[in-house]
Amino acid sequence: MAGVETPTVGTPAGMRKINQRAVLDLLRRSGPATRPQVAKDTGLSKPTVSQALLALEAAGLARPTGHTSTGTGRSAVLYEADPTAGYVLGVDIGREHIRVAVSDLGRTLVARRDERNSARSGAALVAAVGRIAADAVGEAGLTAGDIVVRVVGSPGVADPDKRCFRHAPNLPGWGRAGLIDDLEAALGPDLMVENDANLTAVGEGESGAARGASVFGCITIGTGVGMGMMVDGRVFRGATGAAGEIGYLPYGRTRASDSPGLPPTRGHLEEATAAQSVVRGARELGLGTAKSAREVFRLAREGDELARRAVETEADRLAYTVASVAAVIDPELIVLGGGMGTAADLLLEPIDRALRAFTPLVPKVVQGELGEDAVLTGAISVGLRAAEGLVFDRRVGAA
Repeated sequence: MAGVETPTVGTPAGMRKINQRAVLDLLRRSGPATRPQVAKDTGLSKPTVSQALLALEAAGLARPTGHTSTGTGRSAVLYEADPTAGYVLGVDIGREHIRVAVSDLGRTLVARRDERNSARSGAALVAAVGRIAADAVGEAGLTAGDIVVRVVGSPGVADPDKRCFRHAPNLPGWGRAGLIDDLEAALGPDLMVENDANLTAVGEGESGAARGASVFGCITIGTGVGMGMMVDGRVFRGATGAAGEIGYLPYGRTRASDSPGLPPTRGHLEEATAAQSVVRGARELGLGTAKSAREVFRLAREGDELARRAVETEADRLAYTVASVAAVIDPELIVLGGGMGTAADLLLEPIDRALRAFTPLVPKVVQGELGEDAVLTGAISVGLRAAEGLVFDRRVGAA
């Protein structure tokens, strides 16, 4: 916080701050505990723990949450990290939807808004995101000042110099210089922006289908195609942040003469595997009534032969995608997410069969568990990690 002198490590004030952070981190990690339990688990003395808890309570970071009975029958006060010490805003921006959630520091969602994305320009989309976010914050009974960190998940790669998103052709105007500054003006300070597939990977890794996996990828397929990769608990970004932009993998026509002039804004693999390609493939097979990938999958489940053939074709293309990824990062797991993840019951078996037909590198492919909440789950997780430190520094410094 501006104007507050930070205690130097090694001074009494600095040591008090370190001890308070250790106590708070324990309460956040392990849940409610008594003073003796905290002392035992942190290795701090009971007087030190008592002082730390008093300071944390005064700063609004910890609070009594009840009593427990010790072996002698005496009552002991239970303390917990106060989840209302701060809040995190998560935003999922897609071509078809805008989803917003507000969480307290205990991971409890206190508000949620989902709306269709009807914006057709960058400015209109920024305005819509700002309005929906403000509505969610108000619905939670909070003010903008209660939000500690804001995390936006979006297609594309954030450009730190031009302050925009590269490789997001499905969001008109998203590549305009200064767009991220506009988002920050609409949402508030302490804004973090992240690729939506990366956030999906974070969410599935922490609380979804990839729990316990060290090296895995989350392939998200909907209006577009992307992948988030996690290696030992960290998002793998590559040199420029574009790692996982698998929509640009070559597929089918690959000659430079096929795409004269400027570099393509939409990749070959994305054109071949995104949701609209399922509809296009079904129509080419003669299923003229197909209007959406969801409808093709429904018809396939009902036994329509043309729809089943369209699904098989999509599975072959997805197997090519998985094989390409497997040869590069050797993942132990691939999670299928996005809108296509809802059709995993139709796709997983033919994907596995196709993989085994043309490569010895066959990772396990599973359906994502978080569904449409995957990006928001990852956004909240990323925001909470940042918010915990910010809340502590601000409140302890101000106390």
